[in-house]
Amino acid sequence: MVEISRTSKKNPFLTTNQRKNTTFYFKFFLSASFSFYFFTFFLLTHNPNLGLIHHHHYVSNSNAFVSKALVQSEPNDFKLFVYDLPPEFNADWLSDGRCGGHLFASEVAIHRALLTSRVRCMDPYEADFFFVPVYVSCNFSSVNGLPAIAHARPLLASAVAAISREFPFWNRSGGADHIFVASHDYGACFHAMEHEAMADGIPQFLKNSIILQTFGVKYKHPCQDVENILIPPYIPPESVEESVVHGRRRDIFAFFRGKMEVNPKNFGGRFYGKRVRTLIWKKFHRHRRFYIKRQRFAGYRSEISRSVFCLCPLGWAPWSPRLVESVALGCVPVIIADGIRLPFPDAVDWPGISLTVAERDVGKLGRILERVAATNLSTIQNNLRNPKNRQALLFHNPIQPQDATWQVIRNLAKKLDRSFRSSRLPNQLKNDT
Repeated sequence: MVEISRTSKKNPFLTTNQRKNTTFYFKFFLSASFSFYFFTFFLLTHNPNLGLIHHHHYVSNSNAFVSKALVQSEPNDFKLFVYDLPPEFNADWLSDGRCGGHLFASEVAIHRALLTSRVRCMDPYEADFFFVPVYVSCNFSSVNGLPAIAHARPLLASAVAAISREFPFWNRSGGADHIFVASHDYGACFHAMEHEAMADGIPQFLKNSIILQTFGVKYKHPCQDVENILIPPYIPPESVEESVVHGRRRDIFAFFRGKMEVNPKNFGGRFYGKRVRTLIWKKFHRHRRFYIKRQRFAGYRSEISRSVFCLCPLGWAPWSPRLVESVALGCVPVIIADGIRLPFPDAVDWPGISLTVAERDVGKLGRILERVAATNLSTIQNNLRNPKNRQALLFHNPIQPQDATWQVIRNLAKKLDRSFRSSRLPNQLKNDT
């Protein structure tokens, strides 16, 4: 629990000698303070590599170094309070090393980044928004190693019960200014299968909150029937850096590595990826210009960095980590997922850096890619080289200018009308005058 305290100043009674001593020490302290100030100012203005140190409570690494560029550019139009929940909601899950690095780990990355963000405030009474850090994606199945999220709803419900019991902020807004991360296949519906996700819908206690989620489509869907900000899946930035091969020729024309069922299983009339991946395999795995592999390979990102086009077909959900990996490694993403919404369209030039192929046209992929290669491929690749596209899709700690958490903060600033505190400020100012 976070302990909220307000310190009070006391006026001690001093003797005459104590007052004299106090005056002397005060003058000495004042002189030393001015000297330290001008010395520090000189260092900061003459050495741009020196940053500012922010000390926060409730942070395991209490000294957070923030670059001058970040101080100048991180949006700070509002204040955000991060609940310090008991470890069973977050920290305990980190004992599994996979928790902070898999494709759903944006819930961890955002939490860590916000702890040292300039928008964070330590007094919840000054906050416009409240972040609830619950890690629901770190319960890995012992059968297939994938995150099992059946526990997500009760775990989140327990967190909401705890903060509403200890603090007044959830109840006063009905949760409208509270933020959660749902980085799973179907977002806040917390299920991997669409028909079950749609049947269960979003938990009632979350329907009034702000959800940061990877799932998004351009048509009406119960799993996005909530105030939401679309975020990218998590890709470790260091893994991208390790996979970049500078100056190497892209010798793979079209690439895909991942799950592809030759004979897809029928789940009550539903097939994995709507059988799109099956068709890609059958049509192109022997094609001389396509490099299609079904087996897992730890170094597959190095293959992306060698490729011209990277296929990003839907799986159970429309989104895929390949979207981020392709952009980050300079491979043109070929998006095959009808109606998908893409993250941060005001920051990422999706029309200029990617291709969209309708699911029904997947059999024509060869001709489509050949035509692009012969016409406007160089333009698309030049657009891809703009670092802002890559930066907006990667999460860093601490936040970097224009990165994924920066984009989340920027989008939250547009939702200040949901803040209980912000909505009351105009009335308070009116009453004060």
